[in-house]
Amino acid sequence: MMMTSAYANKLLRQLANDKDYLNTLENSACHYTVAVGETPEIPEYDFGNVNAAIADIDEKTRKIRHAINVSNVSSLVTVGDREMTVDAILVSMSQISRRLNRLGNMRDHLPRERVEYSYSRIARNIPEYEYNNYDVEAVKAEYDRLSGELMEMQIALDRHNQTCEFEVDI
Repeated sequence: MMMTSAYANKLLRQLANDKDYLNTLENSACHYTVAVGETPEIPEYDFGNVNAAIADIDEKTRKIRHAINVSNVSSLVTVGDREMTVDAILVSMSQISRRLNRLGNMRDHLPRERVEYSYSRIARNIPEYEYNNYDVEAVKAEYDRLSGELMEMQIALDRHNQTCEFEVDI
């Protein structure tokens, strides 16, 4: 069966929902309680059918994930003026996101801030200040550059995930 990564991920979510339903059904129906002298109301439950359905979902999930992984390491995507594999893009996006968080904190830090968290300073009642030891404009420029690079990767990956098909044997 041919599918795109976007479709495969939607199918994986559907399979996960189906498995959650079966697990919930199994949890609620695999035991029942009867008081002494009471007529039992046995819930509908067939271990063999539920177990087989979960195994089938797990097998389909493995096959789909494997096909996605193979596609991710072999498919080249153009990002700006270079080509990258999908897995390299995913790693780069994660690295850039972490760096953007750090640069965002640095960018938003005031040039001078009063420090009020030390017990010894409070006891002496002497104000202390923390100063930036970096060029805020350089940080802002790098933040903007990386933000643009991340957006470019996201758009290229979205386009790829919507259009590039691969085969899944399910």
